[in-house]
Amino acid sequence: MRNDALFDHRRRHFLRGSLAAGAMALPVLGQPGSALAAEGRGDAPALPASIRALQPVAQRVVPISAGERAQRLARAQQLMERHRIDAVFIGAGTSLTYFTGMHWWNSERLTGVILPRSGEPVYVTPEFERGRTLEQIRLGNDVRGWQEDEDPYALVAQVLRGVGAGNGTIGIEETVPFFRSKGIMGALPHATFVDAWPVTAGCRRIKSPAELALLRLANQTTLAVYEAVWKALVPGMSEDDIAGLVAMAYARTGLRGSADVNIGPYTASPHGSDAPQRLTEGMPVIFDGGCRADGYTSDITRTVVLGQAGDDIRRVFDIVLDAQTSALRAARPGVAMEALDAAARKVIVDAGYGPDYTYFSHRLGHGIGMDMHEWDYLVRGNTRLLEPGMTFSDEPGIYIPGRFGVRLEDILHITADGAELLTPQSPSIDHPFG
Repeated sequence: MRNDALFDHRRRHFLRGSLAAGAMALPVLGQPGSALAAEGRGDAPALPASIRALQPVAQRVVPISAGERAQRLARAQQLMERHRIDAVFIGAGTSLTYFTGMHWWNSERLTGVILPRSGEPVYVTPEFERGRTLEQIRLGNDVRGWQEDEDPYALVAQVLRGVGAGNGTIGIEETVPFFRSKGIMGALPHATFVDAWPVTAGCRRIKSPAELALLRLANQTTLAVYEAVWKALVPGMSEDDIAGLVAMAYARTGLRGSADVNIGPYTASPHGSDAPQRLTEGMPVIFDGGCRADGYTSDITRTVVLGQAGDDIRRVFDIVLDAQTSALRAARPGVAMEALDAAARKVIVDAGYGPDYTYFSHRLGHGIGMDMHEWDYLVRGNTRLLEPGMTFSDEPGIYIPGRFGVRLEDILHITADGAELLTPQSPSIDHPFG
């Protein structure tokens, strides 16, 4: 569920290095303001047995191969041919990593890659970053550097002219900042500029077997972490305490991850609350987050209860589970994406939690891969057809203001003749992990 665009300073800190380091300064459970160190410090309590039992999984990560990156370039060039795009400029961000293996950040200094319709990619980077660029790239080796007193856009224009695109059609990757797009356009006044989305999304939305393996591992790890933390819950814990346990659990697996946690009435908002929260018997808890395996992310939500769930929570949980299952059954190649949202929403509305977005207040799901939120969206009005290899969150919910909410989220993979979830569904509120 977590929306990358909505991350704030405290709750939207997915996969920060400080969190993944093993939670070296977390609050003592139920005692805000004191310190809980990683296992092994004499003044800290031992890790809960369920978390201690988690096993490392990092050794199971199989990185994306150089051969697969070459196939991605070939696919991108096929799409450029189909859409009559002569070259694509990709700046710092996920698509740069996807095609080249290079991890970079957006700053005032231009770094990016040009994918021509034919031939090898060309990298443009500050000259003093040449070494780091060559160190990171996994596709090609043509790096063009610009000095601090030079115009980087002139260099981009030079490269584009060199690949025959100076007066042609150039695609700009959608996350490139406006000021950078403006600079490239100004340097090539006779070129035509278009959105590179048909190429970048056209490649990234269909997952290869290697990508699916990484997604599956990440999601399976998240589910194991949630179960371990659920078994460690005790009355008096705050949402930060529980998030701290999640961090320590991920540290045991060797993958970097985190979760947003909300308790009791704060579960009635899809993205929770920053208000202080305390766990008592019978309260629902929602975990929402994920981890990364070679850059591929999980996104799982589980609703659990400390102790015995009330009949009202149990009933709502069962409805949400039925809605998730209904969407799964509706999913197959050739079906419009909006049909999955409709299938889940019908279950919820027919059960009395309507009309429309009254209690199920968000879309059913989003694409997922290297970004937690990618193309496309399972929402009313999206008539794009499902294709084999696509992956989405399947996450219906019911949110009752002032009382509680229930959401269940697993990742949906469109297969050749239907669909599957990458992790088992939560079977019941009493046995949320089976």
